[in-house]
Amino acid sequence: MTIQVGDQIPETTLTTMRGKGPAPLSSSEIFGNKKVVLFSVPGAFTPTCSAKHLPGFVEHADEILGRGVDTIACVAVNDVFVMNAWSKSTNADKILMLADGNAEFANSLGLELDATAFGMGMRSQRFALVAENAVVTHLFIEGPGEFKVSSAENILSKL
Repeated sequence: MTIQVGDQIPETTLTTMRGKGPAPLSSSEIFGNKKVVLFSVPGAFTPTCSAKHLPGFVEHADEILGRGVDTIACVAVNDVFVMNAWSKSTNADKILMLADGNAEFANSLGLELDATAFGMGMRSQRFALVAENAVVTHLFIEGPGEFKVSSAENILSKL
């Protein structure tokens, strides 16, 4: 079942890169007692994700954070090393890059994407959400092949 507005973010563990290497982060650490904008991409370094989705959040990070958001996070079904390299290549230093290597987070939200027909395995659908104290207040799920509602510009207009 797909997560809905008003639902609690499920407890899962994601991974991010810290100074000493990969570090696990629980969803309660990411979302607890904070206002978080999270966006999900099907894959780091993929065309729309690299040309539009992440760059929009990099460009508008200060505006989003200025609207009472504590954390902007990007999640993808990639390993932590890929997410770290993608962050460095796009100057995404204001965005918490999260690796969902086994698609456990995507599955827990009911937002997994079977991309095996494209040789990409199981991924996450493209979406964005706003959560306050780990409860979803806004949810924007893209249709297949679309990039509209999960953009930084749309999220900014809803904050």
